[in-house]
Amino acid sequence: MNNDIKIAPSILASDFSNLKNEIIDIEKAGADFIHLDVMDGHFVPNLTFGPPLIKSIRGLTKLVFDVHLMVSNPDYLLDQYIDAGSDIITVHIEACNHLDRTLNYIKSKGCKAGVAINPHSDINFLENVLDEIDLILIMTVNPGFGGQKFIQSMLKKIALTKTLIDNRDILLEVDGGISPLNSKDVTNAGANVLVAGSSIFASNRNADYTKNIAALRN
Repeated sequence: MNNDIKIAPSILASDFSNLKNEIIDIEKAGADFIHLDVMDGHFVPNLTFGPPLIKSIRGLTKLVFDVHLMVSNPDYLLDQYIDAGSDIITVHIEACNHLDRTLNYIKSKGCKAGVAINPHSDINFLENVLDEIDLILIMTVNPGFGGQKFIQSMLKKIALTKTLIDNRDILLEVDGGISPLNSKDVTNAGANVLVAGSSIFASNRNADYTKNIAALRN
């Protein structure tokens, strides 16, 4: 089992009517992060949850809260998500007019700063801010909804991003269509954090979270 690979279950695929137990169960099952997909219905065509939900579950676990802001104008919302208990806040390069300033602000508040990149975007836009980044998130689907199919051509992009990171202490996270069928290819390309929703939570009620997480990590 590859313990260098971190698994970040996306609670977007969990049973929200049983969220407290879902979080406790995935921690016991070996999750490293909890991935929180925040969508505003504008930057992406879906609406999920905000700071009150994150704050309400913060006391349930000591796992890293990996908050992915799929929102327009994230600068106006950062303080709310920081105060809610985020450990990592990831913003989209496509949504930030002043990315360097945004990243520095997140870090000044004691959080790790991440940058997400949609499938169409060029990773070279990150070259000038690499020293401000703690995590790069490669989207391997077009963001907005869970359960989408992995875009195979993104494997090359993951590998190119790994080369760009070089020896910097930056996590390389991948999100979208991750399953045991492609997790080995994704990690071989250079990723060390795997976000997964459907492949972990499955049908919720009869899912074996320990088995599902181990299958991704192996």
